[in-house]
Amino acid sequence: MSKGISFSPILIALILASGLLIYLYLPSDTAQQQKKSIATPVTAYTVSEVKFPVVVEALGTANANESVMLTAQKSDVVQSIEFDDGDLVEKGQLLIKLSDREERARLNELDINLQEAKRQLKRIDNLAQKSVASAQLLDEQEANVKALKAQLEVAKAQLEELELRAPFSGLLGVRQVSLGALVMPGDLIATLDDLHVIKMDFTIAESHLPSVRKGQQVSATSVAYPGETFEGEISSIASRVDPVTRAIQIRAIIDNKDLKLRPGMLLQINLEKDILNTLTLPEGALVPIEDKQFVFVIKGDKVERQEVKVGLRKPGVAQIVSGLNEGDQVVIEGALRLRDGSAVNVLSTHTSQG
Repeated sequence: MSKGISFSPILIALILASGLLIYLYLPSDTAQQQKKSIATPVTAYTVSEVKFPVVVEALGTANANESVMLTAQKSDVVQSIEFDDGDLVEKGQLLIKLSDREERARLNELDINLQEAKRQLKRIDNLAQKSVASAQLLDEQEANVKALKAQLEVAKAQLEELELRAPFSGLLGVRQVSLGALVMPGDLIATLDDLHVIKMDFTIAESHLPSVRKGQQVSATSVAYPGETFEGEISSIASRVDPVTRAIQIRAIIDNKDLKLRPGMLLQINLEKDILNTLTLPEGALVPIEDKQFVFVIKGDKVERQEVKVGLRKPGVAQIVSGLNEGDQVVIEGALRLRDGSAVNVLSTHTSQG
């Protein structure tokens, strides 16, 4: 025979009270946890005023400080070659000598004739002083000596034309002639470039002309040397603006002691036009909507969408003309997941490095 189960009234009261408490407080705690769980994690940025360089970009061509195509002046056979391809040579250094036997023989002949004419002049002068020789004979011999001197100078110049020497110090190109070859006037022997200084020519729009001056610093980069910057300064500014392109030519000089830059290379030029003290933002903070730009400003644990006016830009950075104040915190990562009034969880805050 089973025995009936009985419950104490006190126990029943305790169970009912516990159920009521759970009903009243558990939903509130769960809502708070859910609210916390839907806060969007973001990275913040503190807006501050920094130095913002205004840079004019251009493409330029590298040119040698001095450049020449070495050619023959006479028609003759190459007797000797005194250089190799790519040699660094000094001013006046002998490069090529053409056959000069005939010219040297002519020079020796004139030198002998001049010495003999001088002896004759001395003898006639002694006779003239004793009134044995006429003054006319003395004048004729003096003229003969002068003529022979002039002919000797011409012969020396003709002999020098058979030698090709470096007009300035520089780097030689590839040799275009061989020993024993017959060269004609104008035939290319080699190229010679002074590369210790590079002249960099580029053009900029006429609107930038007021901010350009001689001696202004410029920097250049080349795809041949990634990550390396070559510094120089403006040496000259053209006197006229091109009426077709409305651009003006600028020439800058770059020190090239290591001879890394070569004539004809394409260079990316950066010319610092001005330095502004202004508010800037990483471009990742901007949210474009139609033709306007917005940012999310952090207010407590929520964000407000704020329209801003963007000024100048450079890679990764934008100038903020209006819409923000120094010290404002804006979202730079996670902005695409936000809406006006969204809750956020700031993971980290960055500051400007300007």
